Amino acid sequence: MELSPTRQKLYTIIFGTGTPAGKRFDMVLIYLIAISVLAMILESVSVIEGRYGVWLNAVEWGFTGIFTLEYLVRIYCSPHPLRYMRSFYGLVDLLAILPSYLGLFLAGMNYLLIIRLLRVLRIFRILKLVRYLSEANILMRAMVMSRRKILIFFSAVLVLSTIFGSLMFLVEGPENGFTSIPKSIYWTIVTITTVGYGDITPQTVIGQFIAAAAMLTGYSIIAVPTGILTAELATEMQRERTSRRCEDCHSSGHESDALYCRYCGTPLSD
Repeated sequence: MELSPTRQKLYTIIFGTGTPAGKRFDMVLIYLIAISVLAMILESVSVIEGRYGVWLNAVEWGFTGIFTLEYLVRIYCSPHPLRYMRSFYGLVDLLAILPSYLGLFLAGMNYLLIIRLLRVLRIFRILKLVRYLSEANILMRAMVMSRRKILIFFSAVLVLSTIFGSLMFLVEGPENGFTSIPKSIYWTIVTITTVGYGDITPQTVIGQFIAAAAMLTGYSIIAVPTGILTAELATEMQRERTSRRCEDCHSSGHESDALYCRYCGTPLSD
């Protein structure tokens, strides 16, 4: 789709980050998002809300107007508006402004809890920050790449939890709080994750032996997802360094925030 010069310029500034204007736009937007989320958090404090509620409400509507304008301009200058609106960031941008407008139509006394929920949903604005942080994008890619390994790991933990839970139900029984296998599985998960609420505890010697085995199992496997994610994160960071090549000596391996080539000193392009 061919864009007019005005739309092309807006698209370069709003969607692009490789130009000075685009970087300034992103930085301004980051500050606005952070301040709006801070205002929402302060508004939840009853003392602050009672004293500065009018000002905080005015600030909120000011941010809502700014983010609404930003959303409309993104639709206007996007080469594929519907594709943007259905994308993850398009939905996040919509969620950032929708709760405030929905609150206007739910002003009845019976809907006060719903309005409170909608106001809290403004926290989705913080997701808008992700697109402007390259490190966050690397982390998200690492999480996506490791999703299958982590899914297999959690499946193995679920199998172990079912085995330990069934044994505890058999050994301890309802008289010691293990009234069902699902509740026993709940106890196992709490024990393996080293949370240990203490609402259910084994009383028999065999039950305590099984509990000790579950605790040791938890300590031995709790670092597994961290190792999986760390390995994928290292891979993504290495890929990010490799993608940055010096135009003069064609060397790679530069950090994402490096300004000059580590080998010849030539300024690096974005």
